[in-house]
Amino acid sequence: MGLFSKEVKKPESIIIKGKKLKCNFCGHDKFLQREAQLNTKGATMLGLDWINKSAHCYVCENCSNIQWFLEK
Repeated sequence: MGLFSKEVKKPESIIIKGKKLKCNFCGHDKFLQREAQLNTKGATMLGLDWINKSAHCYVCENCSNIQWFLEK
């Protein structure tokens, strides 16, 4: 794979703390995984965005609803 190529990921079932994740909106159970940085004003103002926490995001394959979790 090239430096800038992205691997196409398929939606999958997600288990969090022993429970199968289901979409809060439509009830679907397949998600694409993403990670998002939780920026704060102070860290951004000082150019320290890298110290902010990240969240795990799961995007519903059916309706695109996003569910956020701080821990996996």
